[in-house]
Amino acid sequence: MEPETQLIDDALKTLSSGGNACVLQWIEQRSQANPGAPAVIGGESVLTYGELDRQANRLANHLRSLGVGPEKLVGVYMERSQGSVIAALAAFKAGGAYLPLDPSLPEERLASMLSDAQVTAIVTASPLCHRLPQGPWKVVCSEESSAQYSDVAPQVEISADNLAYVIYTSGSTGQPKGVEITHGSLMNLAQWHVRAFQVTAADRATLQAAVGFDAAVWEVWPYLATGASVAIPPEQVRNHPEAVRDWLTANGITITFQPTAMAERMLALKWPATTTLRLLLTGADALRKRPPKNLPFTLVNNYGPTECTVVATSGVVHPEPEAALPSIGRAIDNTEIQILDAHMRPVAHGESGEIYIGGAGLARGYRNNPALTQERFSQRSASAGKSGRLYRTGDLARLLPNGEIEFLGRVDEQIKIRGFRVEPGEIVSALNAYPGIQASAVSLLGAENGEKRLAAYLVVAPEAQVAVTELREALARRLPEYMLPSIFARIASLPLNRNGKLDSSALPALNESNTLPETEFVPPATLVEKRLASILVPLLRVERVSAKDNFFLLGGHSLLGTQLITKIKENFDVELSLLSLFDHPTLEEMSVEVENLILAKIGATNGNGASNPSAVVQEKQ
Repeated sequence: MEPETQLIDDALKTLSSGGNACVLQWIEQRSQANPGAPAVIGGESVLTYGELDRQANRLANHLRSLGVGPEKLVGVYMERSQGSVIAALAAFKAGGAYLPLDPSLPEERLASMLSDAQVTAIVTASPLCHRLPQGPWKVVCSEESSAQYSDVAPQVEISADNLAYVIYTSGSTGQPKGVEITHGSLMNLAQWHVRAFQVTAADRATLQAAVGFDAAVWEVWPYLATGASVAIPPEQVRNHPEAVRDWLTANGITITFQPTAMAERMLALKWPATTTLRLLLTGADALRKRPPKNLPFTLVNNYGPTECTVVATSGVVHPEPEAALPSIGRAIDNTEIQILDAHMRPVAHGESGEIYIGGAGLARGYRNNPALTQERFSQRSASAGKSGRLYRTGDLARLLPNGEIEFLGRVDEQIKIRGFRVEPGEIVSALNAYPGIQASAVSLLGAENGEKRLAAYLVVAPEAQVAVTELREALARRLPEYMLPSIFARIASLPLNRNGKLDSSALPALNESNTLPETEFVPPATLVEKRLASILVPLLRVERVSAKDNFFLLGGHSLLGTQLITKIKENFDVELSLLSLFDHPTLEEMSVEVENLILAKIGATNGNGASNPSAVVQEKQ
């Protein structure tokens, strides 16, 4: 038997051993067998399996002292990092489950999620502590996590039916909903992943997905369960195709996940024949491109709602010149896909129907929302496997002659933007809560470069005045940045069809006559403000930027934020952090932060001839 084949067989035997109820036991076995092997790599820092195990044990014992155990939830309020992996693993070791929380979430939404989730504790990093709302939960700073606690794993019984993690998605009622996934469902995903992609301890994968995006689940646990390593790309790299390609190549990455929009851009690049990359996994949006014939790796398209443990179908995408759009493949192991009509009857082959999913990956339901769980998870069919439970996805598809599934779109108005599932109703609910707005609608716009943006149509009371800046600020307190509309238009009434429902296709085109203007323009004053404005105008595709304008309220988001940080480095030769951008998002505030960085650099170099930020900017011109 070849050495690589033996590695795969060993991994599958480990993952299939009867005593393992969750990925935690697999990871602990790897840590004991090879403690010096690299587990999580962040920049120059390499966290070995032994260190990962010891640090997670100490944190787990700390969490146990705070009451964490089976069915208890631990919030992980951290950026993608070695620390976030340690915290999630510690939640498992304490017997509990984890809830990933993106630090860019607005305070109101974060507070709502924490309250709804009923977390027992939150693990965070010191710079983020001030962002957390007050509540009954205990807060643990990872840096202080406790030399006084034992590095021996606590003794906790975990079953396949216990909760493993919760991820919140957009809700049509105006409130996000938490999807509960059990250890058994996560174990099924990991076993399939290792078998399907032939993962061994020799592999090096990436943690690329955004915090709170369920793709991060399969970027971590299947690899750590098999003794492979997970590398975290720098924030300034992960949203630039050429930079990602070069980083993957330089770091010997063998398997990577990239969201659909990024994957499509990377397919068009030239790749060195010597690249170690063998698999590019993608998903999150409808894939519109096939790979060219000369790529040195295989492209795999994946589909699955959060409610079905990341992936429900998967398939290799063969190169051009096949004319048809890529399919979403076939059902993964122990997963059932049915395509049904409005009466829950199977459609004929080739006919369009709605996707229903059953099997081992199905979520337990929505956290603290039995009514919605009953509605979405209790659909039944005579052929729906042992339990009969099916999840109604709202996605349309048809079965192709070769047995693969073609994705056709949505039954309802749900949309996806940058990989996140968005219910327009949640945005509409926030808009309608604003004084003076009588009704509203939200539409998805596709830019020429492929980037999607949201437009809000507002029916405003005759006597009301709606200021765009104030409206955006109000929305930003309730909604994450990817759900904030970039454009606001005023219309007399919403177009309705004969059934009295919104007719999205009849919404008017956006133009100067109906688009709401921004508030009073404050021109950039300092040299640094002017230079920043010249960067922001093309980046945000706006005509001008006021000194009081907020980057995120003008349509900016974390992906564009990393591009802005790169431009600032090129223009000012200083490193502005993404966290600083979140804390100081207006042009005026951003300018002060850049000036402070310049002054700090002047002080550190002590004698480059510059005495103020403007002098440095003039030097760069």
